Amino acid sequence: MQVYLLRHGIAEEARPGMSDADRELTAEGRRKLRETLQVASQADMQPTLLLSSPLLRAAQSAQIAAQALHYKQEILKTNVLLPNSRLERVWDEIRVHRDERELLLVGHDPLFSHLTGHLLGAPELQVDFKKGAVLRVDFESFGPKPRGVLRWFLTSKLAAQTAKTAPNSRTSGQ
Repeated sequence: MQVYLLRHGIAEEARPGMSDADRELTAEGRRKLRETLQVASQADMQPTLLLSSPLLRAAQSAQIAAQALHYKQEILKTNVLLPNSRLERVWDEIRVHRDERELLLVGHDPLFSHLTGHLLGAPELQVDFKKGAVLRVDFESFGPKPRGVLRWFLTSKLAAQTAKTAPNSRTSGQ
């Protein structure tokens, strides 16, 4: 199984009286997320199931991912992907869906920075999981503790650089 972690895009700052759950993506956050997902789709990212945190910025990011990756099924919202969720709960959720070919989880930090090391069987691993970044971890088995293999990690900054150079590389070969 291929598991993708997608951190939500850049969101608006909380205003006085505004719930953290209601923070929306900014225009820049939407743009950068689309750019990142366009590059990720070139790596044949095709989720068969998409799970999202219920917080608005993650739900909006999941919707953008569904459009960019031509995902047609329902997006399932789960509290397991809230920012301070327990790592073991996320692994249990992944194990529930072990029959899926590609699982996309859309959520937050600090969860994803810690979850990455956990999924790789290296809980002490430190990962700087930027907004709008996506990574892929592959699993062959689903024991009580995860032991995945990191296949790739794409930040929005790297995706933007890739997008800028891609047209030039196509025309230079002609």
